[in-house]
Amino acid sequence: MSEDHLLYKVALSMVPGIGGVLARTLVAHVGSVEGIFREPERALMKIPGIGEVNARRIREGDHLARAEQELRFVARRGLRIFFYLDEGYPHRFRNCDDAPVLFYYLGKACLDAAKTVSIVGTRHATDYGRQMCDELLQALAGRGYDLLVVSGLAYGIDIQAHRSSLKYKMPTVGVLAHGFDRMYPSEHARTAEAMLEQGGLLTDFPSKSRIDPPNFIRRNRLIAGLGDVTVVVESGEKGGALITADIAGSYNREVCAFPGRANDPRSKGCNYLVKKNLAVMIENAEDLEYALGWDPPAKKPEPMQKLLFTELNEVEQKVASLLGGSEKIHIDLLAHSLDMPVRKVSSLLLELECKGMVLSLPGNHYRLR
Repeated sequence: MSEDHLLYKVALSMVPGIGGVLARTLVAHVGSVEGIFREPERALMKIPGIGEVNARRIREGDHLARAEQELRFVARRGLRIFFYLDEGYPHRFRNCDDAPVLFYYLGKACLDAAKTVSIVGTRHATDYGRQMCDELLQALAGRGYDLLVVSGLAYGIDIQAHRSSLKYKMPTVGVLAHGFDRMYPSEHARTAEAMLEQGGLLTDFPSKSRIDPPNFIRRNRLIAGLGDVTVVVESGEKGGALITADIAGSYNREVCAFPGRANDPRSKGCNYLVKKNLAVMIENAEDLEYALGWDPPAKKPEPMQKLLFTELNEVEQKVASLLGGSEKIHIDLLAHSLDMPVRKVSSLLLELECKGMVLSLPGNHYRLR
């Protein structure tokens, strides 16, 4: 992907009022991302859903200049950018009409894991809620699934989900309601840093974004969109967890909830979901597996054998061959050997990680499993 094309993709994601749905409509009508910024304002106005205000925003804004700044920030931080037309865009997002047109990712976890569980709940978690969350993840960790745990790095149940995942050596991804230039809440910065080694962080907000309440609702749709199931551990009558559960239901994803005492205000949301048949009641990992029809693997997959290289395409075979000749190799050396941009090689390596062929090591080094 050329830097010019990436510039226009980032710029499109920065136009106020143009979310995932309208961005897709624009690309479909104009034919290319770059063409959107060259299209006359009068022509843009005729595209369904755009209108005069949005057409003016596209033509008169400083989106390309801001995108150039963001790309410099992305390069400094070593972030990956995923655009909805890219081959590596997570397949679960593809089934969500309002999924982000573009997002930023930092980490080692494969976003297309075989199974994903999103866990949400109250910021004011009780000992009961923390225990249920921990026991669920401990049990799932012992099943041998290729499983990714997703949450929002918020206080309460969210941070418990991430910390329990780390404790039981499961990859976990935190979805942020702001850009990568900050961490909110700051108390969770150390956990977020630890997650980068066996998970990752994800956001569709560029740097310098303000932390506003609507951001968290926008964040919640990514949590719901990445999960095969959204598990609500504890929730009051109102709150972000119920919003996430509602979004998951709109995506035709399963929703599960732990029950609580009838008079416990922190369980009223979960009890409501179960009472209204909006969620399946679960008490443990076995209930979750039954609801989703999951069968634990009999044993962990054997190491990938070289004879399976025949299932790779030509470029992937070249990458595997280069890695096979060394204990580990730096991504820059791979890019030089393949005569390809580092960003393209990074995408290839991510695909091979998802296939179980490649292991990511600290310092941008890689080796075969």
